[in-house]
Amino acid sequence: MTHNTDTLLSRIRELQDQLEAEFDRRRDAFLYRLENGRVIFDAEARRRQRAFRVRLTDFLRQTRPLVVLTAPLIYSLIIPFVALDVMVTLYQRLCFPIYRIAPVRRADFIRIDRHHLQYLNALQKLNCVYCGYGNGVIAYVQEVAGRTEAYWCPIKHAARVGATHAYYAQFVDYGDAEGFQAGLQANRARVAPPAD
Repeated sequence: MTHNTDTLLSRIRELQDQLEAEFDRRRDAFLYRLENGRVIFDAEARRRQRAFRVRLTDFLRQTRPLVVLTAPLIYSLIIPFVALDVMVTLYQRLCFPIYRIAPVRRADFIRIDRHHLQYLNALQKLNCVYCGYGNGVIAYVQEVAGRTEAYWCPIKHAARVGATHAYYAQFVDYGDAEGFQAGLQANRARVAPPAD
């Protein structure tokens, strides 16, 4: 990997740390804290949030009928989400130990916590649970797939791709035949450290 790529990755990590510090600052402003992974709001924050809740009947009345008609299609995706979640979890539990790839903690990606927000009505809470699960599964799968790709085929694509995982920047350049074997070993070492 070039020195320039290392520098850019370092700057990205610094910016991510700054962004997380900003999120922490905003948590304080909204009067909540995390204790053992659970969200705890103080009583005043809960009271203020409830004042902004839109009643379910008002919420449904304000929703366009065509939007309501799409709900069964959206919610039918729970079946492939659950199937993908189960299959990817099974895959990594069976295969990652063989490859010596560090396992992905599913709980680091699937967060179901928005239902604690008092300003959401019951349907909004259900929607937030669904989106938290669906997007969490996709992020979890991307991490498992990223580690798998880093182990087996750490080569950048010839053309730019829309979104990449955390390992992609360190992949071997497309067409770098000379550097491929060394790059393959370096990428494998990142996701599957050598056994002692």
